[in-house]
Amino acid sequence: MTVTGTGRSFSAHPARLAGAFVTLVAVAAIVWYLASPLFVRTYMNEALPSPSLTPNEAEAAQTAPRPVGPRVLGSGQLRYVDAIHNGRGVVRIVDIGGIRYVRFEDVMLTNAPDVHVYLSPESGGRWDERTSLYLGALKATNGSFNYELPALADVGSYKSVVVWCRAFRVLITWADLREGAALA
Repeated sequence: MTVTGTGRSFSAHPARLAGAFVTLVAVAAIVWYLASPLFVRTYMNEALPSPSLTPNEAEAAQTAPRPVGPRVLGSGQLRYVDAIHNGRGVVRIVDIGGIRYVRFEDVMLTNAPDVHVYLSPESGGRWDERTSLYLGALKATNGSFNYELPALADVGSYKSVVVWCRAFRVLITWADLREGAALA
C-alpha cells in the first residue's frame, strides 16, 4: 500500500518554499520597521546659533559693544505620555538677533517611525494639524538641536511643542510653554 500526494515534504515544492521565504522576509522587514525605533537611538548636538550682524551692526559693535545674546521667549519640560511614549529635557523658544528658534536642549525622547515636531496653540499634548505650525521631522532622539521659526510666526499664540508619530497617529511627548526663563 502506497500513500501518494499527502506525504510530500515542503521542500519538494520549490514555489511554496520560495513563497514562504518571501513571506518571512516581508514579515521580518515589517517587524523591524515597527519595532526598531524602540531601541534605535539617534544623536545630535547642534550648537545654539550665533547672532549674525549686518555690516552696519558689525561696525557699530566695534565702536560701542553691546550684549547680543539669546533671549528666551518661552520654555517647558518634555512630558511623560506612557511607558513607550515619553521624553525628558527642556524645549525653549529662543530669539537670537531677531531670528527665533525652537530649541531642544539635552533631550531624550522615545523613538518611533515617522516622528514630527509641531508648535500647537493648545496645551496638554493636544494639537490640530490645521492650526499648528509644522516645524519638521524630528532631528534626533537624544541631544540638542534647533528648528528655525518662520519670520511671521506669532510665537505668543502657541502654548506647546508637540512631538507626534504620523505612522501610528500617536503622541510621543510634548512640552507646555511658559513665558520667559533663564537660558542656562
